[in-house]
Amino acid sequence: MAQRGIREYDAKRMMARHLKDYSDRVSVPEKMVLICPNTDMDELAGRNPWLKEERLVVKPDQLFGKRGKNNLILLDADFEAAKAFIREKMGQTITVGKTSGELSHFLVEPFVPHEEEYYVAIRSDRDGDTIYFSAAGGVDIEENWDSVKSLHISIEADPAAVDVSPLVAEIPDNKKEIIADFLKALFRFYAGLGFAYLEINPFTIKGEQVIPLDTVARLDDTAAFECAKKWGDITFPAPFGRSLSKEEKYIKMLDEKSGASLKLTILNPKGRVWTMVAGGGASVIYADTVVDLGFGEELANYGEYSGNPTTDETYEYAKTIMDLMTREKDPRGKVLIIGGGIANFTDVAKTFTGIITALREYADRLKENNVKIYVRRGGPNYKEGLRKMKAVAEELGLDMEVYGPETHMTKIVRMALKPEEVA
Repeated sequence: MAQRGIREYDAKRMMARHLKDYSDRVSVPEKMVLICPNTDMDELAGRNPWLKEERLVVKPDQLFGKRGKNNLILLDADFEAAKAFIREKMGQTITVGKTSGELSHFLVEPFVPHEEEYYVAIRSDRDGDTIYFSAAGGVDIEENWDSVKSLHISIEADPAAVDVSPLVAEIPDNKKEIIADFLKALFRFYAGLGFAYLEINPFTIKGEQVIPLDTVARLDDTAAFECAKKWGDITFPAPFGRSLSKEEKYIKMLDEKSGASLKLTILNPKGRVWTMVAGGGASVIYADTVVDLGFGEELANYGEYSGNPTTDETYEYAKTIMDLMTREKDPRGKVLIIGGGIANFTDVAKTFTGIITALREYADRLKENNVKIYVRRGGPNYKEGLRKMKAVAEELGLDMEVYGPETHMTKIVRMALKPEEVA
């Protein structure tokens, strides 16, 4: 599972649109807009008249917290004040903690006066999910963590049958029922839309509406095949302070044009350990194993290709990685792990044909950089794919070892990084 942070705007937009699918009572307001560098705010107000009719809240929406403590939230403002605030802050470079970056996106919502603030978060782990709830939400929740109740839900449990009564046992009767309804609906929403983490701190209640005042969310991007329609037009922005490299932008462009999934994040361009992994789940296993073996600082990239990409798409992906890893030599040599699990519908021979084309193109540079290649794959036509890999390695004189699904994924990583420990 690859967890990808999303904007607060997108998390709230999805709640407003889909929470009602899981509750006949509770709703979340739909009034919100996202301001980008090229947004015409007057034109936007023409399509959203409430921007000029209601008091507003404005804040950056770029995957970082502590916006209030950094004087980056404008409260109880009219439309003209909101425009002036955004004009002043747009493009400004700020530092949050030790991270500096440029402000480029702002969330604008109606200002909601309130007294009561509640906290809820849902987090996934390998055994299931945990719901956290407190009636003492707000900026000081960490200092009041002893007020937080938690409920762990097994991965086999039916989300519709979860009993949240232990979480709201101490809530006054006039609010207990609506909060319980909200928590139950929120968990079903969380499970149904492929979230990996969701925190609302704080939220308040106005009649039958739950108002999420501040939201942090991450999606499991491997759930896109079944949740993409519910997600809608969503982006996965880079973490605050980190701009995409030319190569990352190129793979992102290929991904957006493809029905397959192509992802690339450069962690350390001078790293010795490079991966070309098929499948989001497999990419996590390979990366985790590299780190577990003590080579985290040498891990150069993270990403995956999946969803049965075409031969040409796989070639473009492969040559991008080979170009990056052969730009700078390391006297110790480098490792390229071409891995994956056992594919369900990706044609291994077809994708390997794209990788082989890239290997032919970069063979001399791979040998000059003393690159050792380890291949492990299973799935449709995998035997033909592995046969082609072995043949091209022999033809080009590449240092390559090729294995099928009989060899465990984590063993391949150990063979590549700590061969002395492999029997």
